[in-house]
Amino acid sequence: MQIEAHQVEWIGYLAAFLTTCAFVPQAVQSWRTRDLSGISLGMYSLFTLGVGLWLVYGLIIEKWPLILANATTFALALSILVLKLRYLRK
Repeated sequence: MQIEAHQVEWIGYLAAFLTTCAFVPQAVQSWRTRDLSGISLGMYSLFTLGVGLWLVYGLIIEKWPLILANATTFALALSILVLKLRYLRK
């Protein structure tokens, strides 16, 4: 069975959509409750940096599934990281 290039692209879009959607509930809960006690600062810092690098990689190779998913996830992760840093200092 041979997979066509456009089918591979759609697999990428579906994977990007699902993994990004999986991240949304954590972001919404963090924004609503402002309770980030269960969030590791180190892990979220590394995760946000990693997603940012995936975004850069997607931009370099010009692959839209990577760009869209990682731009969205980077924005969500960065907002949680900023909240964590804000409430860590209080």
